[in-house]
Amino acid sequence: MTYNWQQENWPDFRYDLTKIEESMYLFSEKIGAVSGALKALPDDTQLSAIIDTMLAEAIKTSEIEGEYLSRKDVMSSIRNGLGLNENPDPVPDRRANGIGQLMVDVRNTFLSPLNQGTLFSWHHMLLGSDSRIKTGQWRNSPEPMQVVSGTYGKEKIHFEAPPSDRVPKEMERFITWFNETAPGGKAPIIQAPIRSAIAHLYFETIHPFEDGNGRIGRALAEKAISQGIGRPVLLALSKAIEANKAAYYETLQTAQRSNEITEWITWFLDIVITAQTDAERQIDFVLKKAKFFDHYRDQLSERQIKVIRRMLEEGPEGFEGGINAGKYSSLTKVSKATATRDLQDLLAMGAIIPSGEGGGRSTKYKVNI
Repeated sequence: MTYNWQQENWPDFRYDLTKIEESMYLFSEKIGAVSGALKALPDDTQLSAIIDTMLAEAIKTSEIEGEYLSRKDVMSSIRNGLGLNENPDPVPDRRANGIGQLMVDVRNTFLSPLNQGTLFSWHHMLLGSDSRIKTGQWRNSPEPMQVVSGTYGKEKIHFEAPPSDRVPKEMERFITWFNETAPGGKAPIIQAPIRSAIAHLYFETIHPFEDGNGRIGRALAEKAISQGIGRPVLLALSKAIEANKAAYYETLQTAQRSNEITEWITWFLDIVITAQTDAERQIDFVLKKAKFFDHYRDQLSERQIKVIRRMLEEGPEGFEGGINAGKYSSLTKVSKATATRDLQDLLAMGAIIPSGEGGGRSTKYKVNI
């Protein structure tokens, strides 16, 4: 099989803009809607929406790669990085700390030109001093870098990246392209999501690191959109990708066989729009959450506040399976009888409502937000 990087016109990507005009219009509409909704929030609620979105992106970009991290640890890392904790919280999980640091750096440095040092720094944030991986440097193994599935002896090769001896030159050319296509560059691509789609595909094709390419490639996609709109974008791109993971890999692998990439750009643009729709829901959820606590703040016990906050951590999708006396007891370390009384108290004041699951003692509830 011949891959895009093996073809004579690499990396001269071609695409037909006439097929995505309507989607580009929708993208512009949604960018404006999200920006307007965010600006309308009080400052503390704005910050909450931003942090929640960064948290969702960090969690989901890791899940795409098969890593399931503690929300608490990732949140602590993000808040530490933003300087919101007077005394930085300890983050025992290196991976959670690293992805949190990456999210903060992508946001804080979105306007800065891309360079090798930035990419090496991001790689080191993600993987730290993992003895199995050479961090902060391009891959240099003579073995092929392949995307493979299937059992031993029946492997299927989906993609093979350029050999490692080509990576330094390929990345030098990629970095030059990224900076020259930015706003104000020599050859700007003014449609932010198109540049983002190309940047992600281009980077993933080179696959310059031994590990971490997917997470860094998605960070570059976010950086490209932020540069295009002139402010840090509020969207969890990886959340939308993770929900369509099979289609993501399939469309990406198809795009890596040709330098005509209209199909890839069309798919990626749809994912960006999905992520923006989710951002609108997230902003609305954060506002409702703030109003909820303003209304019930003086009526809730510390135990009840702890459980409600834990339920709301899951975002608009809600706490999986709802809450019942058993879960409440487990979260607060009280007896099941006390948990039942607390839940009945929350139900009476209207803070929770039945979720429609279970019945009797196993009735499950959701926050009435």
